[in-house]
Formats: sequence, C-alpha cells, structure tokens
Amino acid sequence: MLRSTRTTRVSMLSSIYNYFRGITPLPTTPQRTFTTNPSLPENAFHPRLSPIISQLDSLAPRFALHSDDIDILSSPDEFYNLLTQKISAAKSRIYLSSLYIGKKQTDLIDCIDQAMSKNDELKVHILTDALRGTREAPNPCSASLLVGLVEKYGKHRIDVRMYHTPHLSGITKSITPKRINEGWGLQHMKLYGFDEEIILSGANLSQDYFTNRQDRYYVFKNKSITDYYFRIHTAISSLSYQVTESKLKQGFKLTWPTSNKSCEPHMNLHRFISDSGHLLEPILKQHPITDDGSDFDTIVYPVSQFTPLFPQNQDSSTEKPSILRILTYLDSPSIKWWFTAGYFNMLPEIQHRLLNGKAEGSVITASPKANSFYKSPGVSYYLPQAYLLFTKQFLQQVKQKHSAITVYEWENGEVNTPEGWSYHAKGLWVSIPNETKPSITIIGSSNYTKRAYSSDLESNAVIITKSDKLKSKMKQEIDNLMKHTQELSLDDFQPRAVPGTNEQEPPRYVIDEDRKITYGVHLAVKLLGGKL
Repeated sequence: MLRSTRTTRVSMLSSIYNYFRGITPLPTTPQRTFTTNPSLPENAFHPRLSPIISQLDSLAPRFALHSDDIDILSSPDEFYNLLTQKISAAKSRIYLSSLYIGKKQTDLIDCIDQAMSKNDELKVHILTDALRGTREAPNPCSASLLVGLVEKYGKHRIDVRMYHTPHLSGITKSITPKRINEGWGLQHMKLYGFDEEIILSGANLSQDYFTNRQDRYYVFKNKSITDYYFRIHTAISSLSYQVTESKLKQGFKLTWPTSNKSCEPHMNLHRFISDSGHLLEPILKQHPITDDGSDFDTIVYPVSQFTPLFPQNQDSSTEKPSILRILTYLDSPSIKWWFTAGYFNMLPEIQHRLLNGKAEGSVITASPKANSFYKSPGVSYYLPQAYLLFTKQFLQQVKQKHSAITVYEWENGEVNTPEGWSYHAKGLWVSIPNETKPSITIIGSSNYTKRAYSSDLESNAVIITKSDKLKSKMKQEIDNLMKHTQELSLDDFQPRAVPGTNEQEPPRYVIDEDRKITYGVHLAVKLLGGKL
C-alpha cells in the first residue's frame, strides 16, 4: 500500500512538473497558460539547434519573439539618439543600469529632468557602480551629477543606486588606489529600459560611447523581456547603496536603506552573500512567461553572471554555462562563428572550446591604437600591451592546434586624436551548417574574461532565430565591424628590416612600436591576468 501511494505521488508530481513545462495538454478547458518554456513549433528550427535549445531551456528562462521585435543599431550616435528619444517619450518608467554615467554628461541628465518635469507619473531607476561612480569625488563624478535629480524629485520618483562589491572593504580598500580598487569587482551590466522596450548593449553612458567608441546595441520591443530585466535591475538595486543629498563638500552620500534585502556587506559578509544568493537564484533559474500560442521565429534567453553574490560552490549564474554549452556545437567545418572583445583576455574554458572545435572562426579584437588606454598616463599605459600579449598567446595556440581561426584587429584612426575611435564591442555569433549568416548571437555586457566570471556583475541575452531577416541583420552587424579590420598574424610580432641611411649602412631589424611587449608586462599578466 505504501509503495502504491509513493508511486501515485511520484506520478502526480511528474504530471505537475510536465504540465508547467508545457509538455502535456491542459487537463481542463483550453485557456492561456503560464509556462517557463513554451513548446517550439514542430520543425521550427534547424535540427542541429535542438540540443542547444533543450540545454538552454534547463538553464534560463525563454522568451518567444518575432524577429520584428528586435532592432540592431550600428553606431554610437544611433545609440545616443535612440536613448534620448526613449527617455523623452517614456510614460511610466525608465531604468538605466550602467557601470557609470560620464561626469560631464549634463545633456543626458537634462533629458531625464525634462522627461520627469512634464510627466508626474514617470519614475526613474538608475544603477551604477559605487567605486567607478565615485572615483573622482569630491570632484564631479556620477554620484554628484545624479544627486541633483534626487534633490529635485525625491527618492520616491528617482531611485539612484550604487552597487559596491562585497569583496572589498577595510584596510585593503583604504590603502589601495581608487582605480586599482575597481579590480575587486564592478556593477558592469548595461540595461537601458523604457516602459515596454529595452536596449541591451556593452556601452556605458558617457561621451565617447555616444560619439567615437564602437560597440553593439540591440533593441527589444517586448514587454515581457523588459519586465524581466527590470526584475534583475531591481534585485541588484536592493543589494546596493542609495545616493542621497548631503551637506558635505561632495554634495552626496551613500546610504543603506532599511528596505534592502540584506545588511551592508562589510557588516556581515557571510549573511550578505547568503541573502543575495537566495534572492537571485529564482530570478535567474525560473521565471513564468506568457505563451499566447502565436507563431514566433526567434527565442531569447536572458543569462547573467552574478558570481560575487553567490556562496562558493553554489553559483547559480547562467551566462557561463550557457556559453559553454553553445560552444560544444562547434563540431563541424560547415559551421561558422565570430567572436569579438575589445579587451581580449578570453576565459580559458571558452578559449579551449574555440581552439578545439572544428568550425571556421573569426576573432575581432582592438588594435593597441583602438584601446581606450592607449598612451594613457600611469599604470594603465601598459594595458594595451597586456591585451596584445593575450592576443599573441592565442595566435600561438591557433598555430599549435592548426585551428581554422583567423584573428583580426579593429582600428579606425588613433584613439584620443581627431577622428580616432576606440573599440568596445563584445559578443559571439554562430551559424547553422552550410550558412554564411549567423543564427545565434550573444549580446550584453560581458567581456568573456576571467574577471567577468569571477568578480563583476554581467547581464546578457542569447538570441536564436530562424528568421532570414534577422540573420541578415546580424550578418550586416558583423560586416560593419569588419570594415575597419586587418588580419593579424604571428609575423606581425617579428622584427622587420629598416633600411640604413646610406648604402654602406646595413639594415636594422626592429619591432613595430605598437607590437612591443615589455618583460614587466609579461610579469604583470602572470600576477594580475584575472583582474583584466
């Protein structure tokens, strides 16, 4: 009798599970259902994509869209114009998650101010990083720029939050220079939501990202996805400091609201991490969405990496496992992939799968002259060399493994000079067999580095489509990036002959100045590679 009862219970639980997975039909009169993953139309996607979709279904929530629900922008000025347009037209909410807002970006603040002044129903939610957003204090910084809006409209209408990594406090924080402090972890998400639309990007909110810094920008015109990312924004905000006005010289202070979901991290780190994990896991793993039964040609999986906010060995982040599962698909020469990162320091697991796959791959990275740290003062002067070293080491691995991978450098003038651009695009595209256009892409904030998967907060989206229209848009995006690239090889790191000043003087062999990698950089990369 006991065995029969247990079997019945298992059967009942299985039925309930299958019902909410959308596997079994409704037991009653058909009606709209709420399911984590709506069933795919039969033969909707290429058969090779079925395992990927099945694996992603087990990791992250799925949203079914039409390809027309997604727009792809190509330039910084398009991004800025759409951003300000959406802010001005917002009716009920604006939420902006970014590493920082440029300290001179008064035009953006004025745009938010005007939108709020003409619409009393509009509420604004802003999330940046505390270390980066207060770096220049008591001089102008993100916090001092934003506090004026708080003073004018109050915390009930504009909620400005700054996330502070829980893994930096006390003596370590007090003795480490501010810019070095940021190596312990940052709020790195870029989520720009307006009512029922959201822009996912790798771009921050400062002048270079609006004018001469190349990035990627995807617009999702879908309420369910916009609501989901707002839930992410709100959760991290509830684990962050709030910016309020102050009579101090800097004009602001960071306070910890009693409504937050845990204590201040430096007060009780163990409790903070435990509370954070309990808050974030259900958001990342499961989220009911509406399946209205309509046709769709594109699916989107929001994936995020919140490793610093989970207990050790209990990391429920979804970005890293999602990417690694997608990369297991690169097992055929008939498949193509493209990878890009402005700061090239690939996570070893990602690098291993790209190098050992059989697919044909292209890597786009920034040349030293397109690196935002090129010729910068102080220690950061050597950062372009560090990323160049990572690229050289990758090329050596490509040669050793005879991989079908080509590396390209992106360069458009020289950064910090007239007409010079920097490069900040990051992402992955993958085709189905025997197609030249991608069917999969990943868009968002991650640089795919060790740091992204250990220290920073990242949020992204995996897009899978069968729409030829959207595939063409994604291929156009790649082609736009490729316009300013040149192939890079190990030969570019070898000395080249420079003729003497006269016929009697023998040629000299020198390494191009932008290809020199000093011994100190080699040593620093060994010690600090995980922070880059």
